[in-house]
Amino acid sequence: MSQDIAALLAIMRRLRAPDGGCPWDLDQTFETIAPYTIEEAYEVFAAIEEKDWAGLKDELGDLLFQVVFHARMAEERGLFAFGDVVEAITAKMIRRHPHVFADGATPADSQAQTVAWETLKAAERGAKGAASVLDGVPLALPALTRAEKLQKRLSSVGFDWNSPKLVLAKVAEEAAEIVEAQAEGAPQAEIEGEIGDLLFVIANLARHLKVDPEAALRTTNSKVVRRFKWIEAELAAQGRGPKDATLDEMEALWQRAKTQSAT
Repeated sequence: MSQDIAALLAIMRRLRAPDGGCPWDLDQTFETIAPYTIEEAYEVFAAIEEKDWAGLKDELGDLLFQVVFHARMAEERGLFAFGDVVEAITAKMIRRHPHVFADGATPADSQAQTVAWETLKAAERGAKGAASVLDGVPLALPALTRAEKLQKRLSSVGFDWNSPKLVLAKVAEEAAEIVEAQAEGAPQAEIEGEIGDLLFVIANLARHLKVDPEAALRTTNSKVVRRFKWIEAELAAQGRGPKDATLDEMEALWQRAKTQSAT
């Protein structure tokens, strides 16, 4: 098999050929393929989390194919081609690294580079006519990730608490508002709004503590799965299942699961 990107582009053209192409591929649009693009990006993330390096090669290929698919559909509409995608990202990387490709001052460290990167992105947004500092944060991002990015933008113009301690106080305040709304019999929509406020503040706390909230929640999700599977195995050894155990029994097993090195 070829390692030349031209071979993959030729395969994509063949799949989308009106005469003899694949019916499924021909039926697809930007809108129908977009969910697969997101799914493939998450599978790349999962392979990295699992340190599945052989799998990562395959997942990166699947993600690359998504780029090729979108580029081919765009070319068919006369919008742009794969080469234009390569040209655009090449120009962007050169533009955003003036300390490497031009005469810009070299940042002192990666944190300083991040600040410089965000400054350059802000200038680009301004050149595109962005009316708000919050313009351009994609709606399709996972909610926690989007919250963190919105907060980063707000912080860039000074609309932010200046310490994690103050954010923690806000977390307590938002949690208390949920308790109050429940006690007062507030409608479901109001309770949902209060929980959204709490999640937004927790995402901000994570940002202040330099934690990726999405990654942190994924880690906890994985931990819960591992621990509960351990509980199921323990109950199965007794000839029982979770439905046969009391909450107190499962809580005791959960505490034991926390002490197991594998969980």
